[in-house]
Amino acid sequence: MRAFHGQLSDNQPIRRNQAEKEKQLRDLKETLSTMKSHTSPALKESIQRRIRELETELRASARDKAARIEDKARQPSKSERPNHPRRTPPRRSI
Repeated sequence: MRAFHGQLSDNQPIRRNQAEKEKQLRDLKETLSTMKSHTSPALKESIQRRIRELETELRASARDKAARIEDKARQPSKSERPNHPRRTPPRRSI
């Protein structure tokens, strides 16, 4: 059976927002700390790799957010902008 476009089985990454990424990071750290000593090294390494990836994603998004806030602060306020009347499109009669 074929998948239709946009279905989760399209082998596309699931997009997560900031809160979901933070929750996943907490869950992975908890999982790693509760693992037994005889757990497979490959499994531990894959969880540690995913933790590192999530941490870098969260740091990058925090930097982007700070840069956006800084850019907004640099933009002139409404009172400083020249007041140009809005141009409305011509009305067409039917």
